[in-house]
Amino acid sequence: MKLATLKQGGRDGTLVVVSRDLTRCRAVPAIARTLQAALDDWAGTEPQLRQTYEALNSGAIEGEPFDQAACHSPLPRAFQWADGSAYINHVELVRKARNAEVPQSFYSDPLMYQGGSDGFVGPRDTVVAKPEWGIDFEAEVTVVTGDVAQGATPEEAASAIRLIMLVNDVSLRNLIPNELAKGFGFFQSKPASAFSPVAVTPDELGDAWKDAKVHLPLMVHLNGKLFGKPNAGMDMTFSFGQLVAHVAKTRTLCAGSIIGSGTVSNKQDSLWGSTVDNGGVGYCCLAEVRTYETIEQGKPATPFMDHGDVVRIEMFDAGGQSIFGTIENTVDTASAR
Repeated sequence: MKLATLKQGGRDGTLVVVSRDLTRCRAVPAIARTLQAALDDWAGTEPQLRQTYEALNSGAIEGEPFDQAACHSPLPRAFQWADGSAYINHVELVRKARNAEVPQSFYSDPLMYQGGSDGFVGPRDTVVAKPEWGIDFEAEVTVVTGDVAQGATPEEAASAIRLIMLVNDVSLRNLIPNELAKGFGFFQSKPASAFSPVAVTPDELGDAWKDAKVHLPLMVHLNGKLFGKPNAGMDMTFSFGQLVAHVAKTRTLCAGSIIGSGTVSNKQDSLWGSTVDNGGVGYCCLAEVRTYETIEQGKPATPFMDHGDVVRIEMFDAGGQSIFGTIENTVDTASAR
């Protein structure tokens, strides 16, 4: 099942059921006006939403044309947004760039930060920031949970996953070192994130959803050129079940909590073969390629994003069909204050 939120009907938008091919949609106010309302009563709303989804796909109901540009993030705001760092290769690289060692505990205990969730950027909205802040994108996979009990096991946590989305977790790299030096973690360096137009139930992924991981390439284009295509299921040290259980260790999670994977990153055999142009799978953020450049050449050559730069993030099924729709964010430095 595929769900989205249109930018109409108030701050939290209007929930729509979206056809599998992303061409049509149907508002369902009699079932739930917003996605959060649907998640709050998932046992009651899910069967009705699924019935609408099946009717939309079969042609039993016509629906309206689906416009991804009219979408907000599926949850325009959320009670909780916690982002992990499940791909240790990414952690190793970005810490190497800061000449910092990776503690051994990172390989058994997930990293996690609490992101701002009072408002998100739409999948086709601009990212407003100053260029001197070091504007970077981070392409990731996220899950949305139902209620999760404190102390839930990874298996229990995985069973509470209701939806899957993609995200551009925007990072302001030049603000990170000073924030981390304070010992309190990210804050100003992590502005509003942008989620995919569509959220999907795990069954929609078929065999690609296995062991609470998404086993498909995550495609990233920068200014129209393929920048990365790593497989989200490879080199993921911690599954989503483990990540959600980590968050729930000392607290309960309410329905609508969003948990992120961190930047998708695959280990690669050759430094020189790591870019797409050189036969590798590329990257899901600029920080990684800048680290490789520093290792290979002594300093980074790829700049961070600037005014007018565009990042495109999407994922396709085995048949080449877009699953989540497309995140396409353009940087706007002129409007930054």
